[in-house]
Amino acid sequence: MTNDRGKSDSSVVPGKPPNRAEEPAAEAVEGRELAKGNTLEQNAFRTPSRQGAPSALERIRWAARKDRQQRFTALLHHVYDRDRLRRAYLALKRDAAAGVDGETWQHYGERLEENLQDLCGRLARGAYRARPVRRAFIPKADGRQRPLGVPALEDKIVQRAVVEVLSALHEVDFLGFSYGFRPGRSPHHALDALATGIDRRKVNWVLDADIRSFFDTLDHGWLVKFVEHRIADRRVVRLIQKWLKAGVLEEGRRAPTEMGTVQGGSISPLLANIYLHYVFDLWVQWWRKKRARGDVVVVRFADDFVTGFEHRQEAEQFLEELRERFAKFGLELHPDKTRLIPFGRNADRDWRNGRGPKPETFNFLGFTHSSGKTRGGKFIVLRQTMRRRMQAKLTELKQELWRRMHQTIPEQGAYLRSVVMGHVRYYGVPLNGWAIGVFRRRVGWLWGRTLRRRSQKHRLPWQRIQRYVDRWLPPARVCHPYPWARFPVITQGRSPVR
Repeated sequence: MTNDRGKSDSSVVPGKPPNRAEEPAAEAVEGRELAKGNTLEQNAFRTPSRQGAPSALERIRWAARKDRQQRFTALLHHVYDRDRLRRAYLALKRDAAAGVDGETWQHYGERLEENLQDLCGRLARGAYRARPVRRAFIPKADGRQRPLGVPALEDKIVQRAVVEVLSALHEVDFLGFSYGFRPGRSPHHALDALATGIDRRKVNWVLDADIRSFFDTLDHGWLVKFVEHRIADRRVVRLIQKWLKAGVLEEGRRAPTEMGTVQGGSISPLLANIYLHYVFDLWVQWWRKKRARGDVVVVRFADDFVTGFEHRQEAEQFLEELRERFAKFGLELHPDKTRLIPFGRNADRDWRNGRGPKPETFNFLGFTHSSGKTRGGKFIVLRQTMRRRMQAKLTELKQELWRRMHQTIPEQGAYLRSVVMGHVRYYGVPLNGWAIGVFRRRVGWLWGRTLRRRSQKHRLPWQRIQRYVDRWLPPARVCHPYPWARFPVITQGRSPVR
């Protein structure tokens, strides 16, 4: 793996951080030594000597790590392995919506082995055909509709199997500041990396960028070229092309897809990471080494990225060259959502001393980031729940409670417990306790109002509603450590992050 200093290290595993404290904090998670017995996939069988034979995907990883230029010519037989397809089927959501074929998880599983055997045969002889994706829409926080695709069940199974195989070799290549949809990485790892990078590096300016309609504007020609950098098996490439060109079924009419990849398929996040790896990640790594004189911090989660700079001139130059880079590959930065703002320890100090503009706020992964102070007067990055996200969730919850109005108290309580617990587990970061407390209180108030409307002559006092709230809703407690407490653990190899 090529690290941030440009040196090659063939003994590290992708996604595991190096034991190099001098690396920039937000990009330190580049790779680390593989601990004994900590393999990324179970070994095939145990021999009498208890020495496990390497699995097929482990051999692919070793080969990809050993030769960074190697192209793999025989991968399809790993895809139509029946055990792998069975695991892919079992990993699907049981209650997911059916695709254009109307096939459900339960019905397909009634004759699972026969269906998998038939699917393996079609994949092996090239008779597998991708079906169009059924279009669905979900509301966004800003009131717009987000288009999602619902693939057919067999397409979901094969896509998950392909993702498992291709991730084995592409995870070796992906860089440390890429966190989205990668095994062992989560949004909180990206948030920790960003907060730690801004805190430890000389960041005075932040580029808050947004790619306009990223998943709808991916160029198929460039994407296939990027895939072929590592994959020379034409059968696997044709599989990916089939999904790209399968089309979308909307209101009974099939529309061809000349560009973009439909959100909702298991293959889309991997293809997006491959595309941005070559278009953005490698270019940013080169730019930081060759063009920048000050500190540069980068964190990317799928198509959402934040870049921090020490010098404003370099930030403006980076933005101009990034627009040109994206235009070459059919991408465009959103003009209204891309901002270069003052942010960081020095920016906050200059503003307080009257020597610079006031630091602004920016949003990343559901949190509003702003400048703050600890009780000791030290600079800290405050991360608070985005107001728009909270309001959208409460509006959705209000409608769902109306639909569940006549359920029993335990049924409603169990549902609301899962909602509040999921919210707290994601947004329960340090210094955001007041926001998750507000969310819990609002949920309790909405629940009480719904219960009191179940009858025109209600006799339900708020004291009893409060007892229901205390009984069913979990407390709003901060459940994540500070970034500088967790992120060094990850970068020093004492974390299960892969």
